[in-house]
Amino acid sequence: MSLRVSVIGSGNAGLTAAYHFSLLGANVCLYGAPGFDQPLADIAERGGIEALAEFNGVALEFAGVQPIHTLSRDLAETVAFADVLVLPVPSFAQEPLFRAMLPHLKNGQTLMLMPGNYGSLVFDRLRREQGHDSLDVTLVDAISIPWATRIVGPAQLAILGMKEQLPVAALPASRTRQAIEQLQPLMPLPLTALDNVIAAGLENINFGGHPLLTTLNMGLLENFNGQYNYYKDCCSPATARAAAVMEQERLAVGRALGLSLKTELEAMNSLYGLNAGSVYELNRTSETHGKLNSAPKSSQDRYITEDAAFLLVPCFELGRLAGVRTPLVESCLHIDNAYNDTDYFSNGRTLEKMGLTGKSVQEIMAIVA
Repeated sequence: MSLRVSVIGSGNAGLTAAYHFSLLGANVCLYGAPGFDQPLADIAERGGIEALAEFNGVALEFAGVQPIHTLSRDLAETVAFADVLVLPVPSFAQEPLFRAMLPHLKNGQTLMLMPGNYGSLVFDRLRREQGHDSLDVTLVDAISIPWATRIVGPAQLAILGMKEQLPVAALPASRTRQAIEQLQPLMPLPLTALDNVIAAGLENINFGGHPLLTTLNMGLLENFNGQYNYYKDCCSPATARAAAVMEQERLAVGRALGLSLKTELEAMNSLYGLNAGSVYELNRTSETHGKLNSAPKSSQDRYITEDAAFLLVPCFELGRLAGVRTPLVESCLHIDNAYNDTDYFSNGRTLEKMGLTGKSVQEIMAIVA
């Protein structure tokens, strides 16, 4: 019997997941939410999803066309299709999806969040609040998606590269090994275990580069409509030094929580099979990142609205709880608040939204163990 998997979300990562899982022989149900289901119509019209062999003069891997087993606009149908549900959606979409999914989930199912960004903890809070205490599902937080990928036309992808491996953790962490065994046959790359979902959030490689470099370069990005190679043009010696300070704050929070986190350089070299001597060198020389001839165009880009709100805010809050100062993280958030006339300190992914209000560091680490 073929493996079955439901992919919930029809953006860049969702279409790429549906394509790649199908390429590996799985039967895929791809869900498009109301208002975001045009990609499903495109797939139906074209008879599948195409991954290009070449884009902007660069040869790409994984080229081909894959039909998708089931295209669905019905969330109940999608949840019932498989015991493995993969959610490659932005962090802001997780909570509404969780609320809609909860009545349809059944014991024994596994939900993989790509990226997790502490989403498993949000789900667990909602599960309790919505009266589903007896529901026994496994949540898996991945640090990111496996691919560098873009939708470049109707039902058409440019898969620019893929990581060497994908670190993940389950909630609770005691289920991580079992979850990896279940998920690995579906995945196009090795899954590796992290200590817990807190580590998975702090290990997200978007933490170090995206929000800070975007914030520091905002004037040029806005004035020139993002016409840059983000990783090469927005990372300079000075901005790399600032990112290194933010990196030390993240590592200090990890130590205070009893976690041994990889440095961004270690993680990036490992994920992309590189041997760069610094993050600056990596950003300037990585072939995978060099193919991305685009950059944020405004402060409303996900590099701030998602990566600041759902990565920097939890780090700030966990640091404050553990007595670790994070002045550069906090400063970046204050500037982003001003850019977007908002308050990420209250509407980002706070301890309250993760269901951790009033808990000590020791209690939180016990919850995720």
